[in-house]
Amino acid sequence: MTEGKPAGLSWKTAHRTLDLDAGPMLMAIINVTPDSFSDGGEYLELDSAIAAAEKALEEGADILDIGGESTRPGSARVSEEEEIARVVPLVEDLAKRFDAPISVDTSKRAVAERALEAGAEIINDISGLRFEPELAESVAESGAGIILMHSRGDFEEMHSLEPVEDIRFEVASGFTKSIGIAVTAGIEKQRICLDPGLGFGKSFEQNLELIRGLSEIKKKFPEFPILVGISRKSFIGKILGDAPVSRRLCGTLAANALAIVSGADILRVHDVKAHRDLIDVMKAIGVSR
Repeated sequence: MTEGKPAGLSWKTAHRTLDLDAGPMLMAIINVTPDSFSDGGEYLELDSAIAAAEKALEEGADILDIGGESTRPGSARVSEEEEIARVVPLVEDLAKRFDAPISVDTSKRAVAERALEAGAEIINDISGLRFEPELAESVAESGAGIILMHSRGDFEEMHSLEPVEDIRFEVASGFTKSIGIAVTAGIEKQRICLDPGLGFGKSFEQNLELIRGLSEIKKKFPEFPILVGISRKSFIGKILGDAPVSRRLCGTLAANALAIVSGADILRVHDVKAHRDLIDVMKAIGVSR
């Protein structure tokens, strides 16, 4: 068992309780956007998005994360109506086809409510309830799980703010505020998952520092699952000599292996099969939970 991880750690969603003691879970990224940094435009058609989700589950994904608004550097917000039109039909179809937890990556209350009605059971909020704190009320009423990601600034400036001096303190402080908003709105702590927000408003060095220091975050917030989103991020490309997105898999696997050892409970990834293989090998060697 990873140091700092309490026995019996689980995460409640709207429809089930996810047991995190068996090892890290894989959350597959399915972006129905034209402009996401890695897979923008690949799954705009409903059939292609359904096929991508089915493939991810066959390859070993535990959770599907559906995104209808790109959060890459330089991206612009889309309207609630557009995001709903992108996300809800897919959630409805997937909820009927598969018995797998569906997460929706949104910070908009209206989108979250429609997605939850359609069958989603987790809301993944990159703002940590900063953009629309009232979103917490809808999550509380639905009984859904929620991912509170650390970020700073408005949507348009999340990637452009000057880095803070002490990133570990900043992330811990941000988590405390987000948890406070969630709990005050009525969200049970057992429904909350935390994400340090790698690549969002952190310098190159700070992203690496957070991966190295993930075990410290686990110690400060031992009752909450920790999710990390390292997959194909630009800081991985920088390490590899400015490698393009298509050549960042090996670097992503290396960083996620360290994250697992340091206590990550959920990995949010594009390449499911490669990460399932990684987890299986680590378990066989005995260095994973």
